[in-house]
Amino acid sequence: MAGQDSQRDEPSNVPGASGGSGAPEAASGAPARFKDLALDGLDHQALADWWCAAIGYVRKWPRDAEGVAEHDPVPIVDPAGSGPLIWLNRVPERKTLKNRMHLDVYGSTERLLRLGATLVRERDADIEWDVLADIEGNEFCVFVPRGEQLSG
Repeated sequence: MAGQDSQRDEPSNVPGASGGSGAPEAASGAPARFKDLALDGLDHQALADWWCAAIGYVRKWPRDAEGVAEHDPVPIVDPAGSGPLIWLNRVPERKTLKNRMHLDVYGSTERLLRLGATLVRERDADIEWDVLADIEGNEFCVFVPRGEQLSG
């Protein structure tokens, strides 16, 4: 589960990091600030590969890296360094209910469907995005990239 892996500690060179604990202080005195995103899955290895293909991320370290077990959480990163770190965690149960939190991405619904996503809800007069589910049923919303027009 998130936060239990010592490899997930906040780097000491993060601006705003506090002295003793290494945990950064939130802007404007808020009690917390965003750190990472975590997704759960039965096959977290396959889910990591799927999300890498879907959003252009890469594994933070190779699957066969020394000291990394098959059941360990899998961190994926934006190779350009602009997106958040995403952890894929193995869990014993299937997703059964609607997500209370989800990802929003810019992209091509058609290409994501070809990667194995499923269409949950198509954009219509009420919403200007498509709702898809990844290979384990985690919902996410797909928006037309900025500056591009809807086809059709």
